[in-house]
Amino acid sequence: MRFLYLVAVYLTAPIISIVLLWRGVRDRSYWHNFRERFGFGPPRAPQGVWLHAVSVGEVQACAPLASALYRRHPGVPLTVTTFTPTGAARARSLVGDIAEVRYVPYDLPGAVRRFLRRVDPQLAVIFETELWPNLYRECGRRRVPLVLASARISERSLGRYQRLGALFRDALSQAAVVAAQGEADAARFRALGAAADSTHVTGNLKFDFELPEGLTERGQRLRAQYAPGRALWVAGSTHEGEEAAVLEAQRAVLGMHAGTLLVIAPRHPARFAAVAQQLAAAGVRLARRSDSSVSASAEGPEVLLLDSLGELLEFYAAADVAFVGGSLVPVGGHNLLEPAALGLPVLTGPHNSNGADVARLLVARGAAEIVHNPQELGARVSALLSDPAERARIGAAGRASVAGSRGALEKLLALIEPLLNS
Repeated sequence: MRFLYLVAVYLTAPIISIVLLWRGVRDRSYWHNFRERFGFGPPRAPQGVWLHAVSVGEVQACAPLASALYRRHPGVPLTVTTFTPTGAARARSLVGDIAEVRYVPYDLPGAVRRFLRRVDPQLAVIFETELWPNLYRECGRRRVPLVLASARISERSLGRYQRLGALFRDALSQAAVVAAQGEADAARFRALGAAADSTHVTGNLKFDFELPEGLTERGQRLRAQYAPGRALWVAGSTHEGEEAAVLEAQRAVLGMHAGTLLVIAPRHPARFAAVAQQLAAAGVRLARRSDSSVSASAEGPEVLLLDSLGELLEFYAAADVAFVGGSLVPVGGHNLLEPAALGLPVLTGPHNSNGADVARLLVARGAAEIVHNPQELGARVSALLSDPAERARIGAAGRASVAGSRGALEKLLALIEPLLNS
C-alpha cells in the first residue's frame, strides 16, 4: 500500500503544481515562494515549534495557540505553514509578527526531508484533518513529537482512510497526542489506529480566538465612510453561484429598506475581477474597496465589492447582519464564529460540513439561522433590519455561545507543554 501511495503522490504532485502555476496567471500570489512546496526555502532557527494549518479556517484555530506559545515560551522559534495563498496571507496578518510563515511541502519523501532539515522542529502541531503518511513517517524517524490539534474526522472520511488499511494506521501511530474536537472525533481516530491513551477530547480551538483591539472603532469608521445613516449587511466568503443569489436577495431588501448597502466579499482573490464584471453587468450601482476615491454620498453604491485581503472582519464590525458564504453552494461553509462573536445575527446556507458542530451549536442557541435560497435570504435580512430588538437578542446569543465554548486552548497547552519542555 505504501508503494502505491508513493506512486500516486509522485504522479499527482506535478499535476497540482501545474494547476497552481496556472492559477498564478490570474493571481500572482500562487507563484510566490513556490519552491517551498518542494521543501526548499531559508533555514529556520532550530528546535522551534512547527504549526501547520492548511488554509484560512485552520489558521484561525492556529492563531490562539501560536500567540499563547509565544507568550509562554518567548525564546522558542515558531513556524506556521499553510497550503493556500489565502491561508498564508491570513497567517501573516494574524501571527506574522511572531512566526515565520511558509508553505508546507508536498508529501514527497525528498520534499519532506528538505523541509524538516530547514525547519528542524522540536515539536510539530497539525490542525484538524491533515493526514500525510510521508510527513508523519519522517517526523517519527526524526523523533519529532507530533500533535494533532483540534482534530476532527467525519464518518465518511473514516471509511475512506480505513479502506487504505495500514498506510494511515502507521501514520497515526506516529502521533504523540491526538487532541480531538469531540467524543465522536476521538472515537474515529481510535478506530483508525490512534493510541487510546494518547487520544483526548479538548474541544474546538476556533472558539478561543480573540477579536483584535480597536475592531469596533475601525468598523464604525467603515460604516461612516460607506453607509452613514443607511443599513449595511455583509455576504462574506462567497463562492461562484452565491454572488447572484445575494444580489437577488439585495433587490428584495432594497424593496423594503431603500438605501441598504450590501458588501460582497468573495472568498478567493482570483475571482475579484470576474465578480466585479458580474455585478456591473447586473446594472447595480457598484463600488470597489480598492477604489480609494469612493466616499459616502446620498447616491452611494448599492453594492460594495470587498476586493482586498484581511478586511472582512472589519466590515463584519460595520454591519447589521452577516451572511457567511460557501454554504448556499456545496462547498462546506466558512467561519460563523467571527460575526457571532461581534454580536451580529448570522445567516448561513444548508452546506456547513466544514464546521458542522459550530453551525449546529449556533443554530440551536438561536444565534444563527439557515436559509436555503435567495428568497429566504432576502426575507430574513429584511425582517432583521426591521427589528433592532431581535438583532440585539440574536447577537447576544451569539456572543454567549462563543464565550461559553472557550477552553480548548488551555486543555491543548496542558498536553503540549510537557512535550515541549522535555
